[in-house]
Amino acid sequence: MTASLEVDGLTIASGGHKLIRDVFFTVRPGVPLTLLGESGSGKSLVVQAIMGTLPAELSVTGRVVLDGKDILGTDRRALWGRRIGLLPQEPWLALDPTMRADGQVAEVYRHVRGLPWSQARQSGRARLRELGLEAASRRYPFQLSGGMCQRVALAIARAAETDLLLADEPTKGLDRALRDDVANGLKAEADRGRSLITITHDVAVARVLGGKVGVMLDGAMVEYGPAGSVLDSPRHDYTRQLLMADPSAWAPRKPLAPRDTVIEARGLTKSFGGVPVIEDVDLDILAGEVVALLGPSGSGKSTLGNLLLGLLRPDRGEIRRKAGLSPLRFQKVYQDPPSAFAPHQTVRTAFADLAKRHGLDWKRFVPLFERFRLSSGLLDRRPGQLSGGELQRFALCRVLALEPAFVLADEPTSRLDPITQREVADLLHELAAEHGLGVLMVTHDHAMARNLAGRVIELRSAEPDASSPGGVTAPA
Repeated sequence: MTASLEVDGLTIASGGHKLIRDVFFTVRPGVPLTLLGESGSGKSLVVQAIMGTLPAELSVTGRVVLDGKDILGTDRRALWGRRIGLLPQEPWLALDPTMRADGQVAEVYRHVRGLPWSQARQSGRARLRELGLEAASRRYPFQLSGGMCQRVALAIARAAETDLLLADEPTKGLDRALRDDVANGLKAEADRGRSLITITHDVAVARVLGGKVGVMLDGAMVEYGPAGSVLDSPRHDYTRQLLMADPSAWAPRKPLAPRDTVIEARGLTKSFGGVPVIEDVDLDILAGEVVALLGPSGSGKSTLGNLLLGLLRPDRGEIRRKAGLSPLRFQKVYQDPPSAFAPHQTVRTAFADLAKRHGLDWKRFVPLFERFRLSSGLLDRRPGQLSGGELQRFALCRVLALEPAFVLADEPTSRLDPITQREVADLLHELAAEHGLGVLMVTHDHAMARNLAGRVIELRSAEPDASSPGGVTAPA
């Protein structure tokens, strides 16, 4: 069975404020739709309206018509995993922490597709093998990198083979090769006759998927049409700005003058379960410089950063931090921002607790909110009511408010649209120069690393099925 979807005049409001205004589009089998736009523009709210998972306090009007039937306002749980599938933005929240990867895929084949357990397990492992995760199939989510978790979530979504697939940022946290594999895999699903809506910040993904593209800004769809027309001959100023903000178009930053070493490591080696992740890594970070740490998913980038911060203990090697600095001045911006915020309290409460714990004046936060374009109204929302990009910017503000000497920024811009991504990257560079902040930025984006960082360090692949552990291979 195939599914056709029509969204007609969709409007979502909170109180008297419209978050989404009169959005129209259609999705046909085999013709994917990609939604582009900055963080907070409303893309994920549109998907939630289709799924029927909008927060209860939001009001919604318009029509969401699936195969001729308006499903808006109806209970859609019977459709989940059968007719409508979701690849969520945050795999860290979507995966069951108590189940191994292969079991999570297998249960889709067992309970949704009705296969016997033996066949379901074989099919689940085959899906993981397609995505390069065969050797990771018996691991739990906490034992996988962010990119690996993203691929497990993708395997689950593809296993259901729903008529309509909603993919919310399916390639975030993936290196370029895996990004292209995932994008081509989604296109193959559409080519097989599935209806597909993809939310992404990555213009390259939109080009691979083809079909149609809708560009959203401040809750409205400002441009909509065939992918080739929108991406090659945009009519709206915002679309042109979005396309011009790709990291490949950034001008390289000038290296900063050398300063004191803020943290250094010699001969770092770490294994998990007997599998080496990094081996004999040497590096040093100077005050005031931005160093990019490149490498494919699973190469040990986050592990190396956690070793530097003392969150993990090395099996072998030595770490030296600048004398006289409190441990509080060595901070981390997490790859998955929901993991850094309590889900049931507002962002304002999180910052108030931070201020109380460390004796900070609220006035310290205000300039950071302004620099990161975060309105005061967002403070009274819970983390689940914010976009991934908004939450990531709040995470950056919270870390920078502590005036760190060193920051491990683990994929700090992976959830941001190109325009906001460039703004945040500029701010990190400015703050490093202004305050002598040493930054180790973990990224998969070669263009961003090359144009933002003064130095680039690359790790070899260290996927669990790789033959060699991660190590520094190409400082630049």
